[in-house]
Amino acid sequence: MTHVFHRNPRSKLPVAVAGEGMALIDQDGRRYLDASGGAAVSCLGHGHPRVIEAIRAQVAELAYAHTSFFTTAPAEELAAMLADAAPGPLNHVYFVSGGSEAVEAALKLARQYYVEIGQPQRRHIIARRQSYHGNTLGALAIGGNAWRRDMFMPLLIDAHHISPCYAYRDRADGESDAQYVQRLADELEQKILSLGADQVIAFVAETVVGATAGAVPPVGDYFRKMREVCDRYGVLLILDEVMSGMGRTGYLFACEEDGVEPDIVVIAKGLGAGYQPIGAMICSDRIYDAVLRGSGFFQHGHTYIGHATACAGALAVQKTIREERLLDNVRQRGEQLRSELRQVFDDQPHVGDVRGRGLFVGVELVADRRSKLPLDPSLRTHARVKAEAMKRGLLVYPMGGTIDGRNGDHILLAPPFIATPNDISEIVQRLSESVTASLG
Repeated sequence: MTHVFHRNPRSKLPVAVAGEGMALIDQDGRRYLDASGGAAVSCLGHGHPRVIEAIRAQVAELAYAHTSFFTTAPAEELAAMLADAAPGPLNHVYFVSGGSEAVEAALKLARQYYVEIGQPQRRHIIARRQSYHGNTLGALAIGGNAWRRDMFMPLLIDAHHISPCYAYRDRADGESDAQYVQRLADELEQKILSLGADQVIAFVAETVVGATAGAVPPVGDYFRKMREVCDRYGVLLILDEVMSGMGRTGYLFACEEDGVEPDIVVIAKGLGAGYQPIGAMICSDRIYDAVLRGSGFFQHGHTYIGHATACAGALAVQKTIREERLLDNVRQRGEQLRSELRQVFDDQPHVGDVRGRGLFVGVELVADRRSKLPLDPSLRTHARVKAEAMKRGLLVYPMGGTIDGRNGDHILLAPPFIATPNDISEIVQRLSESVTASLG
């Protein structure tokens, strides 16, 4: 009997009691190799002594102070570190408690920016189909996953969706990267024009698509082209790096690899590595200065924004990543992971694609590799793979509805940045056995 309202009340979950590095341990003493970091969260693994000590020391000094009265040293230092590392003029950091809150803050700031500069008529948000930006109502509204949205449609604000950059499924035969990207940029432009060139607030996109489609990276100069379209019509570019940011792709900010500077970027998961709940919205000087010169007040806020203990934990996480040069390991182990997955699944007819960046990797499952025909969704293959993996002491993050919210299955892998070559090989071996047990 449990009084916890679990996300799936019909399931019976093992009780996690400890974590050591790459492993989680349940109450029966069974060890699980954590190949997904929960949901791409635990980037330093479990039980890191430096982070634990930083949190302990902060709680002993000051656990919490409301941000309408005080700022705190860990918040100031962490914000300075992030602003220094962020691309371009992203210099102003607003701390929240997670990814959904960060997206909500970004949407509200984007709207307020246009009110501050005298363009209050702007009201439309454009995002992409099969995107995921969070589960609060605003974030859910702009998200493009139909299954997540359907039940709550009467409560959601209007949002508009264009095609994702999903080359494995959507690039036409014979279409080059440049042609494909231009087609997507033209689609964004046409959407802006159809809504009214002076009516659109922002285009929102995950730099690398995460949970809904399985680590789908952009093609070529996709984001440069989308940036050009946004600039042409005075539309803000908001990049969602809740899952892909903070080193997950081998760069602290995933958009660094694409050579693009957003107006707002949102981060979470890897920011605090799961040691405390924390996320952040980072905006450009232009947006911040408009508020400063205008009303002087961001009309938003939650009780736990800028939480001192959360910031102290995240600061220790980010210092560890930097000082131990873990992004080098992310890039090296990521190359190893994709290479070994392609080798082990070379003759597996139900693996259609292996993709991703750094230690952010997706494996798309299909009924037939040549035709890319998806598996029957009633089989819930992604759930079967998860169950088979747990039997083998492996934690992965699979999802169904990869293609359109109903059809398609993929497995998301996001091992901690501390993974060794042996850890990666062990993940590949156990996953291979799990896929074979699920699909033959």
